[in-house]
Amino acid sequence: MRYSDAFFPSFQRTPHMKAAHGMVVSMHYTLTDDSGETLDSSRGGEPFNYLHGHSNIIPGLEKALEGAQTGFKSKVTVAPAEGYGEKNPEAVFEAPREHFPPDMKLEVGSRVYADGPNGPITLTVVSLTETGAVLDANHPLAGKTLHFDVEITTVRSATQEELEHGHVHGEGGHQH
Repeated sequence: MRYSDAFFPSFQRTPHMKAAHGMVVSMHYTLTDDSGETLDSSRGGEPFNYLHGHSNIIPGLEKALEGAQTGFKSKVTVAPAEGYGEKNPEAVFEAPREHFPPDMKLEVGSRVYADGPNGPITLTVVSLTETGAVLDANHPLAGKTLHFDVEITTVRSATQEELEHGHVHGEGGHQH
């Protein structure tokens, strides 16, 4: 028996919670590409919350955060295969103008939406042709090595509802 247990038997030591399946992890992050350009960041705002082990974030980052506790800081590099995948050249194709609404203004870099076999998909207009547009169904970050600078701000147990729904609810999470 430890000395403190003899004098403070009701004192409960709570273990530090760790990022593990079914835990809600809150973190600040800055995402950069190979050139150091910032692509996204939570800094200056609310932390980003996700449900660990439920594919709420890319696999490479989730693996790197496994077991992390509040206060954990790290720089994590994620290869395309563990991020948004490699660029698939077959996902770049030309669509004729008649496949778009007549009043839609097509511009290079703009996003268009279509119904895919597994639900809605986002396509990026790569170029315009005389008969339509070249579209890219790859995620904009596909094929890129991603660099995260992360800091875990809190780790908590998920509620039963969050576990059932597979995502975080409440502040910083999904609202129903």
